[in-house]
Amino acid sequence: MNTRIERPLNVLDTEKVNPSTTAIDRMSPLEIVQVINAEDAKVALAVQQVLPHIAGAIEEIATKLRRGGRLIYAGAGSSGRLGALDASECPPTFNVPQTMVLACIAGGSQALDQAYEDREDSPEAGQADLASLAVSGADAVVGITASGRTPYVRGAIAYAKQQAALTIGLACNANTPLEQEVEIMIAPLVGPEVITGSTRLKAGTAQKMVLNMLSTGTMILLGKTFGNLMVDVQATNYKLQQRALSIVRQATGLDEQAARTLLDATGGEVKTAILVAQSNISPDQARERLTAHGYLTGAASPCPGVWGCPPRIFSSRAHRTRDNFAAALVKSEGHINYQAVTIRRIERETWAYAQLHRWDDPGRAGGPGANGRLLGKYSLAGNYRPDSTPPCWEHHPVFA
Repeated sequence: MNTRIERPLNVLDTEKVNPSTTAIDRMSPLEIVQVINAEDAKVALAVQQVLPHIAGAIEEIATKLRRGGRLIYAGAGSSGRLGALDASECPPTFNVPQTMVLACIAGGSQALDQAYEDREDSPEAGQADLASLAVSGADAVVGITASGRTPYVRGAIAYAKQQAALTIGLACNANTPLEQEVEIMIAPLVGPEVITGSTRLKAGTAQKMVLNMLSTGTMILLGKTFGNLMVDVQATNYKLQQRALSIVRQATGLDEQAARTLLDATGGEVKTAILVAQSNISPDQARERLTAHGYLTGAASPCPGVWGCPPRIFSSRAHRTRDNFAAALVKSEGHINYQAVTIRRIERETWAYAQLHRWDDPGRAGGPGANGRLLGKYSLAGNYRPDSTPPCWEHHPVFA
């Protein structure tokens, strides 16, 4: 890693002069906020251009975390603070251990509320911070730097690579040194800032949006939501207690008093309460099922011993291949063969479905025939569309 021989700073898009704001010091307050708002409107479009990269990163991060690894952010200045913010919000939102999502910032924790801009120039500091966390091949490391060249971040990524960790870069410029050093690069190109070089503005907004997606998308894949309900919320204050009550009511249809009684009986555990109501089992039985499955949907309708219910219906691989999703034949303990066939574009390609067929003949490997019956249809969004089939069959490994 050479941090000295690089392009001049002023050739980076985020360091260029924005022609729309050269007269901003002569604008009225209303004109100032109008031009800032107009520039901010470009951020979501820039992020939209890199959604496939974000989705790929989510899939890989979820794989790491599912196997016991960690998600670690490394950044300096505003970028580092955004990483720390995202990491700090995962435990209360998704009830994950404090050690699952971590953040390193140049200058340490004191840099969270004070600027230590000189600390970002040390790649050795980035390496040391990652080493202090005992980073390994089980982990995913995201280097966050608007310029794509910050030495602290690149040092952290270099160390992560040495330890065989998954490396992901998040920058707001193209063709950066960081891009050459990571496995997955996410680079929303937001263009010149309202105030030249002030990357806490559009670049910071883009980084926050991407980090929201990375952590939220990962947690969804890990089963931390039920539909779009925050079922793993830690109800540690009055507002969150009211939210937990509302979630239980929405998921179960119970009235307020019944939902409150159920939450009390389950120690305030939202996911446990929902499963108790849905499956008519005890809180301890619900906890056992959740421990076994990890996912509320699978735990609510456990399979009858033929296979374990894995967490996902479609992987992004299936999404990417959509029409070309090859027929996948899976043998479950030699009892039943299943085959996923046909993914079609429907309604302007906004979603697609696959058909799952069952054959009573374990040896059958052909397509659906007279002795096959349709079990169900599945949308890429993960919505189960039953056709005379138990809900748990949506979790067959062919969709994992």
